Amino acid sequence: MNLVEAKNIWKIYGEDIILENVNFSMKNGEFCALVGPSGCGKTTFLRMLLGVDSPSKGILKFEGNDYPKEPSDERGIVFQRYSTLSHLNVIDNVIIGLEFEKSKLFGKLFGAQKKEAYEKAHKILKAVGLDSSSQKFPHELSGGMKQRLSIAQSLVKEPKLLLLDEPFGALDPGISLDMHELLLEIHEELNFGVVMVTHDISEAFKLGTRVLVFDKVKVDKDYPNRYGSTIVNDVDSSKERINEK
Repeated sequence: MNLVEAKNIWKIYGEDIILENVNFSMKNGEFCALVGPSGCGKTTFLRMLLGVDSPSKGILKFEGNDYPKEPSDERGIVFQRYSTLSHLNVIDNVIIGLEFEKSKLFGKLFGAQKKEAYEKAHKILKAVGLDSSSQKFPHELSGGMKQRLSIAQSLVKEPKLLLLDEPFGALDPGISLDMHELLLEIHEELNFGVVMVTHDISEAFKLGTRVLVFDKVKVDKDYPNRYGSTIVNDVDSSKERINEK
């Protein structure tokens, strides 16, 4: 069974067609990188996979079922801008998601549940290289460390699908390379599905097992939004890397 399946997906805003006839499927553990020109609908498609937007036409499935109409713990997301809470230290930034999951009324855990949450958070922080900084606050962290924290916040909920919206675009090149290695290591260990939007082609081929190119098949110069984008190419980048070797 596919983790995600999209059949003939369209997204239309008024008279503007953003996406048209998008067909896509992925299995658990695949890492799909989405590339294409600015404004081609990559982030719109990512928002659909998160559940904060829905198709105008077409069918979208998650594990064979109708796609959830809102975000859920099964789908985590990391943005280019950090999602940390400035008044909480690193480890409390990680466990807050677990607290609201298990204590929806108070948003707090106590006793054995609190201990279990901290143990889980320490494990994730160790995986992203932040365990020694667990008591620091976000303002004490570098940009790369903040992005590691954002990834930890998503992974602690054990999502089946991790969505990345240009997560390394604001980082220095050296830090980005470190984050690439980190993400590859975590993905190999935990084997969750990933869909990542990026403008960096080399990043897409380095990280993705598949690279999907979004673009318009037809263009009207007098009305540029008459036609929407679709997936014009789906490259098995894992084979590309093998061929390079």
